[in-house]
This record gives sequence, C-alpha cells and structure tokens, in this order.
Amino acid sequence: MNRLIFIALIVAMFLGVGVGWAVHDFNTPEQAKEIVGYLKLLSDIFLRMIKMIIAPLVLSTLTVGIAHLGGGAAVGRIGGRTLAWFVTASLVSLLLGLLMVNLLKPGVNFPITLDTVGGSAATVATATFSLQEFITHVFPTSIIDAMARNEVLQIVIASLFMGIALQALGPKAAKVTELLEQIAFLMLKVTGYVMAAAPFAVFGALAAAIGTNGLGVIASYGQLVGSFFLALFVLWALLIGAGFVVLGPKVFRLIWMVRAPGLLAFSTASSEAAYPRLLEQLERFGIANRVVSFVLPLGYSFNLDGSMMYCTFAVMFIAQVMGIEISITQQILMLLLLMITSKGIAGVPRASLVVISATLPAFGMPTEAIALVLAVDAFMDMGRTATNVIGNSIACAVVAKWEGLLSDPKVDTPAVESVLGVRESEGAAASNR
Repeated sequence: MNRLIFIALIVAMFLGVGVGWAVHDFNTPEQAKEIVGYLKLLSDIFLRMIKMIIAPLVLSTLTVGIAHLGGGAAVGRIGGRTLAWFVTASLVSLLLGLLMVNLLKPGVNFPITLDTVGGSAATVATATFSLQEFITHVFPTSIIDAMARNEVLQIVIASLFMGIALQALGPKAAKVTELLEQIAFLMLKVTGYVMAAAPFAVFGALAAAIGTNGLGVIASYGQLVGSFFLALFVLWALLIGAGFVVLGPKVFRLIWMVRAPGLLAFSTASSEAAYPRLLEQLERFGIANRVVSFVLPLGYSFNLDGSMMYCTFAVMFIAQVMGIEISITQQILMLLLLMITSKGIAGVPRASLVVISATLPAFGMPTEAIALVLAVDAFMDMGRTATNVIGNSIACAVVAKWEGLLSDPKVDTPAVESVLGVRESEGAAASNR
C-alpha cells in the first residue's frame, strides 16, 4: 500500500474518533444509535467486499502454492516447520498473558463490578465445543459450502488435497494449475480496487465504536486497556526478537512493509480485512508465493498470537475482579486448556470471547462474568487483531528463510508486481540504497 493510502488511514482514524465523540456526546441515545447505524454501513460494506474475495483468493493461491512446492516431502517439511513455529508462538503468547496479568494485576481493586455492568443479562453466545466436533468440522462436506461461508480452515484442507493432486498429475494438469494461477492474479487485482475504500471503512468503524461507547468507557477501563496494550507491546518485542534471530535486520523492513495491513486490521478489528493486502506485501518483501500461500491461511486459523494472549489475560482479570484465587497449578491447566480450545474455534467471529466464556466455568466463574470486559473488548480487539497480523507476517518470513525461499525483491521481481505494479517495494528498495 503506497504512502498516500497509509496517510489516508491515519487521517481516517483521527476523524473517526472525533466524529464518534461528537455523535456520542452531542446527541440523545436514540439519535446517536441511528447515526451510528449509518456510520457502520461504511465498514460493513467494506468487510462484505473483503469476504467476497477471501475464499477464491485463499483457494487459488494456496492450491497453486502447494502445486509448486515440489513434492509431498516438501509439503510435509514446510508444514512441520510451520506448525512447530505456531505451537511455540502460541505457548509463549499464552504464558506471557499469564505473567503480565499476574504482574500488573489490573483487576485488583477494580472500580466496576459484575452487578454494575449487568452481568446477569450481558452474555455471549457460546457454541458447544468438543475435540471430536472440531476435528469433524475441519473437513468440508462441500468446497462450495466452505467457500460460501468463508470457512478458511476447510478451504485450506480442500486446497491441500487439490495442490497435492496437481503435483501428482504434473504436466497432465498444467492447464488447471495455470488457470488457478490466473484466478489468483485476478483476485489480487480485485483486491486493489477493494482496498481503495479502506480509509472510509476505518473511519466508519472507529466512529461507530466511539459513538456507541463514548470516550468515557476507555477512562473507566484505563488500567485494563493500558495493561493489556503494554502486554501486547512486550509480545511484539518477543516476536520481533525471534524474527531477528532468524532474519537479522530484515525483520524491521518486514514490519515496516506490513504497517498498512496491520493498521487496517487494528482499525477494523478484522484479520480478514488485512489478509489480501498482507498477502501482497509479504510477496513484495521477497517471500516466495508458495510459502506465503501455504503459511498465511494456516496462520489465520492456528497462529493468533494476540488473541491467545488475550484469553489468559482476560480470564485472570475477571478472576481478580471477582476476588477468586487461582493457583499456579490451575493457571498451568488453564494454559493447556486454552491451547486446545483456542485452536478449535479460531474461525468463529470474536472467537476470543467465545473461548473465554467457555473457560470461565472451569475455574469457578459464571459465564456471565464475560460482561466485565465487554465494554472495552472492541478496543482491545483492535490491538490483538493487529498483533495477529504481525505474528503471521514474521512466521511466513521465518519459514521462507528456513526453506531458502526468501529472495531479494530488488533482484528477483515478485510475481505480484506483474499484476499490481511496483509500489511498496520501490520505497523499500530506495531506503536500502
């Protein structure tokens, strides 16, 4: 994304906050609700367009990426390394959430109680979850149905089979592979058009959020929000540090290049909104398409670093507010429980709230206690969503480095530039001269 769009996103964020504040403070609740409905249209339409391109983009890029990997052994090796990174990052994220919430104690002497926020009525719809249901759900009954519902994990499974089949068929299916590659280029071009509306979506999303809750809710929950964002910054430092060990100074250029997708994810609190542009920028960084197309969709289901840290942070915060003592042994059990359940429902909208609600009863807290974080969840969702984008970007680059598939974009022109033209990479190249 060029600098003009990035600046437009920043301006849209400030305008959204200002307009949202005016809507909330200078209108009656009924008037504010009506205005917020119109403002939210901007982000809703944008997210609908994003959902329109996600399924064909994932299917085409991932299938072609696997077809070009060079054999089943390569798929297994890359898959093993990817999952090893994901599991390690997940454990670190969950453990960091526990450490930071125990250190900062944002829930101790918290001025708001469950009665204050109306916990008896403020509940979150939680679907029943079991390991058997998750495993069954992973495998699609119909690829058309999976694409219609944007079930990314099911699309990944279908793409895996199709990509391996294309490998096995070789020249016999060359035209199919070429067709899917052209579809991927087509969807990237459509992505460019959709992303032109991103600043309007950012403005609408923030204006609606502030218009509904007001700036005052941030002040009341300042300690919680501040503590959580401090924990996120620590997680960012750890992720970047791990990336530096493998990538060296290039990790900082990577973070710079994905700043716009990260900002988009932050503003809209939607990882899907950032996916198309993130895919493009990672290729511009020099990561081979076959790696990005394979690792990134998996990361969207299994590598949600920010969301996972939030799960342990929020559960412990609620326990502190309610005065419930959770022993070290119980916290370790919580970590292991969240390690499993967070993978099972990663594709559910606002999955973190669902995971937290399902975890609370296991530690003697009512499900209704989730109301203690609902008031500011939208704001914290922005931070954890942006962190998910950063975590998956670093994961893609690390796996590409391990596989020897990380090139210099100044020497090897990324394929995406043949479709969308040279944009961000020009700036990156110039900065390296």
